[in-house]
Amino acid sequence: MYPDNFYSSTFTFLAEAEVGKHFYWDIAGFLVHGQVLVVIWFVIALLLIFSLLGASNPERIPHSWQNFMEAALDFITGIAKDQLGESFYKEWIPFIGTLFLFIFGCNWAGALIPWKLIKLPEGELAAPTNDINTTVALALLTSFAYFYGGLSKKGLGYFKRYVQPIPLLLPINILEDFTKPLSLSFRLFGNVLADELTITVLTSLVPLVIPLPIMMLGIFAGSVQALIFSTLAAAYIAEAIE
Repeated sequence: MYPDNFYSSTFTFLAEAEVGKHFYWDIAGFLVHGQVLVVIWFVIALLLIFSLLGASNPERIPHSWQNFMEAALDFITGIAKDQLGESFYKEWIPFIGTLFLFIFGCNWAGALIPWKLIKLPEGELAAPTNDINTTVALALLTSFAYFYGGLSKKGLGYFKRYVQPIPLLLPINILEDFTKPLSLSFRLFGNVLADELTITVLTSLVPLVIPLPIMMLGIFAGSVQALIFSTLAAAYIAEAIE
């Protein structure tokens, strides 16, 4: 038998475990990763600027920023319509669009902007999506969204899906609701982190020449990850409200 202090020290170690170094801010008694919030605010500011440029002085025949924003809106509308159908897609365009644009902006900000040139007391600036806390938050928002969609359309009858087609599937159907956010969060986190680690290693070994194709591949992969996450979110919502 192990002594009691062994278990207490073990749990304390696990509670304090973290990956990498972070620059923490103390906000209302909560420690948050400051470098993640800085880049998130930067991405949100860029998205707001692009939206204002696209929506200001609209013309019947779109030009420049208006044309770009309308193309982005048509693309997001296509994602929602393909997954949710003609009857339900319009009310979910803001949520699906916000997910896609935010993840897209975070991934591109991490791939294109040389954040490593900015020195911090601890940690370094990078794509917010390479932090597991960010991707888990996005996955939990998706879970809340499809629960809200199912309850708003079916009421408490939504929970009948857990015992269909047979009651024996109740544990599996419940487990499915836990695996969805896990798969969403770890897929996005793992791909973004792996891409940044690959670029960092190649840059340290062979500067400038070799990392450039990898950076272009990272930009493409970041766009695909934004598409996959938003498409899966729309599919889960459609499953809940069908």
